[in-house]
Amino acid sequence: MNRLSEFMLPPAKSTTAEATDALFHFINVTSVILLVGITIAILYFSWKYRRRSDDDVTPVIAHNSKLEITWSVIPLILVLIVFGWGFSGYLNLITPPDDAYEIRVVGKSWLWEFHYETGHVSVNELHVPVNRPVKLIMSSDDVLHSLYIPDYRVKMDVLPNRYTSLWFEATEIGESIIFCTEYCGTAHSNMLATAYVHSAEDFETWLETAGSADDDMDPVELGERLVTRNACNTCHSADGSRLTGPTFQGLWMSERTMEDGEVVTADENYIRESILEPNARINQGYDPVMPSYAGSLNDRQIDAIIEYIKTLQ
Repeated sequence: MNRLSEFMLPPAKSTTAEATDALFHFINVTSVILLVGITIAILYFSWKYRRRSDDDVTPVIAHNSKLEITWSVIPLILVLIVFGWGFSGYLNLITPPDDAYEIRVVGKSWLWEFHYETGHVSVNELHVPVNRPVKLIMSSDDVLHSLYIPDYRVKMDVLPNRYTSLWFEATEIGESIIFCTEYCGTAHSNMLATAYVHSAEDFETWLETAGSADDDMDPVELGERLVTRNACNTCHSADGSRLTGPTFQGLWMSERTMEDGEVVTADENYIRESILEPNARINQGYDPVMPSYAGSLNDRQIDAIIEYIKTLQ
């Protein structure tokens, strides 16, 4: 069964993965047995009752109560087994342990924000301790998203204007990919993140030092890194090509025409407003789909992004 799991499924890296995989294999194995049995029966009866001559007449066959009850009861039993097994797993997945470490998750087009109890916000990077339950409390700032971590066998829709949650307990130190599995716009397939699992000591160290590596970085270099880290380059190119949003190349101090006909200069104030209140003024020819980064980026980080954009002339 382990080889079957390795062939059909991603690595199992959580405490609930084994139970989920067991149900998955039960459904598959049962389906294969039924498929083979029904196929053999069809072939056998096709041969047994084949027409042997032109004089053959198909006999009138009365119903068989025992047979009809059998092929009704067996599927019913199988369905009840799958329901009970699945419902038990579902109850476990929606009931996190009391000592679970809570992380706030915000889905935006097209990135994931993870808010920690220390106040630190990481973008597209989920950091968790190994062998400790983690509860994700999630909401969306715009449209329907869905957070899915295949290695942990957990998935939950992330909705605007309400909270949903899921929990898992990672069993291996390492990395796992996070997907959005509800179509949420043109860059949906780029809405990826990475879950980093640390030892308990390394996780506490990470919490204490998160973000400090940027403190001594050159503003332009920091700005370029932030553009990548916050998935800005998903919608804004640096080479002049047109994406979902205006290109950063040549943006600095250029004249921009808004949807209402207003013409503004792309200076520091304009770029800052576009980062914090992106829908306040919309560039002509573009849709108002950019999420706000208020609370995600501090003043130094915004200044660094502006300095980076200045270099893209």
